[in-house]
Amino acid sequence: MADRTDLLTDLLADLTGESGELDALVAPLPAGDWRRPTPAAGWTVAHQIAHLAWTDHVALLAATDPGAFFASVTSAPDPTRLVDDGAEQFLAPPAELLARWRAGRAALAEALAAVPAGAKLPWYGTRMSATSMATARIMETWAHGEDVADALGVTRAPTARLRHVAHLGFRTLGHGFAAHGRAAPTAPVRLELAAPDGGTWAHGPADAADRVTGPARDFCLLVTQRRHRADLALMAVGPVADEWLDVAQAFAGPPGAGREPLAGSAASPGPTTPPGGPRGAGATA
Repeated sequence: MADRTDLLTDLLADLTGESGELDALVAPLPAGDWRRPTPAAGWTVAHQIAHLAWTDHVALLAATDPGAFFASVTSAPDPTRLVDDGAEQFLAPPAELLARWRAGRAALAEALAAVPAGAKLPWYGTRMSATSMATARIMETWAHGEDVADALGVTRAPTARLRHVAHLGFRTLGHGFAAHGRAAPTAPVRLELAAPDGGTWAHGPADAADRVTGPARDFCLLVTQRRHRADLALMAVGPVADEWLDVAQAFAGPPGAGREPLAGSAASPGPTTPPGGPRGAGATA
């Protein structure tokens, strides 16, 4: 129990830190910058924050009122537009939207801290523990923060909080294959990532023949489908590892279109269409 409590406390602290970093990026923006388009087709900076506010809201329902959570799913006019409609529903003028997001994420953190050990929360196509839900919220907040940063022309420095995204990306290896209609591999894969502090984050058997190595931020960009693998310094050894880099996703639901290679990359010698990609869905357990 103590170990679970300590882990959840650390996760919620990192979720607060990740949200605070994005909050500090958008809070001073003039109203016009909230209307800037982001790499997610059709979504502005405001849509990105509204999506996070909406997802925090439905996560709060999952943690406190599962019946209301299920009702929010079954009453959706068009389930294929659930994410887009949620963002549209939570759109508001910047000051109001910021206040809504801040209040919602604080309420969610309080609710997750109170979830009994061993309890599973309903989610889209799965059920998750409070620790998995907190990890999912870190992943989504960081990924959508990258979309906002791209829209603003800002490069954010990677932090130790990325270890949660990397861990989730590794845990969902089989899910990525399944989401693309492929059989989950049986061969183990070793993941070794260069952490922001100069250390190494490693997952999987040390003697695995299939291996993925590279910067932690690049791996996190890949599994959240914020960059095409051609634009990342990730190396794969072995057929399973190589295929994984094509199908990796740390979020639930269908894989989506992903992102096109950036103009000038090795896989894209000329101009490309603006990158698309997943707008957002919670991570799998």
